Amino acid sequence: MYNSDSSVHSYTLCEPLSAYSSRCKQYSLFDTETVVTEPHDIRVIELFAGVGGFRIGLERASNIFKTVWSNQWEPSTKRQDASVIYCQRFGFVGHSNEDINTVDVADIPTGDLLVGGFPCQDYSVATTLKNSGGIEGKKGVLWWQIHRILSNHKNPPKYLMLENVDRLLGSPASQRGRDFAIILASLSDLGYMVEWRVINAAEYGMPQRRKRTYIFAYKNDSDIAKSFTDAKEWLYCNGFMASAFKVKKEEIVPSKFMINGSLSEISESFNKGKTLSPFKNSGVMINRMVYTMPANPDYSGPYVTLGDILLPDKDIPEEFFIHDSEISKWQYAKGGKSEKRINKTTGYEYNYSEGAMAFPDSIEKPSRTIITGEGGASPSRFKHVILTKSGKYRRLTPIELERLNMFPDNHTQGASDTRRAFLMGNALVTGIVEILGLELLRRISHKP
Repeated sequence: MYNSDSSVHSYTLCEPLSAYSSRCKQYSLFDTETVVTEPHDIRVIELFAGVGGFRIGLERASNIFKTVWSNQWEPSTKRQDASVIYCQRFGFVGHSNEDINTVDVADIPTGDLLVGGFPCQDYSVATTLKNSGGIEGKKGVLWWQIHRILSNHKNPPKYLMLENVDRLLGSPASQRGRDFAIILASLSDLGYMVEWRVINAAEYGMPQRRKRTYIFAYKNDSDIAKSFTDAKEWLYCNGFMASAFKVKKEEIVPSKFMINGSLSEISESFNKGKTLSPFKNSGVMINRMVYTMPANPDYSGPYVTLGDILLPDKDIPEEFFIHDSEISKWQYAKGGKSEKRINKTTGYEYNYSEGAMAFPDSIEKPSRTIITGEGGASPSRFKHVILTKSGKYRRLTPIELERLNMFPDNHTQGASDTRRAFLMGNALVTGIVEILGLELLRRISHKP
């Protein structure tokens, strides 16, 4: 279980960020070195790697997880801060800083486990004109790059560990659950059995109330898949997710349904006209048959609060303290509102209302979810503010944001404070991945 001291250590930089930037790009284009592995190692392919959250979690679980290839590309900016930081921390060998859409699958080495936190987008598909049996995903949607790699690799990985936002199970609003149905059906067609669970990290003792959908898939001929028997027992007790993150055993019978049709037909008609998604927060799918039910956490271990991860006041730079003259602006941003506003473009007047946010944030419980806009000094409804023992208000530092995601201290050092906050807002809680990694080791008879 998570130890609040496990992430409290620092990195020492030996080169400036700009030096890593040029070297990282050079290696992504010309590197012919490969990561050295042993026969018993679990070779990992990390897609949409960010600053390496999956890698940190897995390597904490065991040193036999060896990342042999990683890819990180941010299309919306010239600065590739995440990729550069990844190279700083883990080295250049096996890392790609190229648009994944342009990467040749033949250039990706063989891996046992593919991991990635792919963006939540519109996963709709259509039948291709050249081949009625094929599919055409929406341009730029990164799920279809995972699909492309799994479909075309000469030796696709046996296991997949993926992460997405919790709303994935109910998107899009116009056709609830369609996107997840497409993902499940496409993985089934590629020979995978799939489990999922929506996990709130704080409900398992971790320092942030970050709720995300975690997906674990394994080939139908794997030992894990062969051990599947009863769906209810699997989702309550025996399954991969239920063993890693225990749930209360209740007398709920999982709902059961088949995902029928081609992927383009699913895209067009799945759950059309319905207001609720058929997917609950826990489930398993095998051969397109879905079993799903609500699951409630069963955890009795220690809990880490926001207060547990805070730096001493003496170590906080002055710019993170809020000046007395700014407090009223923060109070307004955080407060409840019911007021008339005018659209600056159209001149349309409308009623605006929102509930109040906690001000300051409680340090006696896990933090709220950190978001990409956490950085910067301007007052914001969603940024965290705490009240120090000295009676001063302040924002959270980059190190504290790293700790909320259970990253090592100063993992993102080298980028600006605002960018570091953005990178953590995009990251995952590495403690979740560590537990999933330990469960995988147990299932395939490896000892960490």
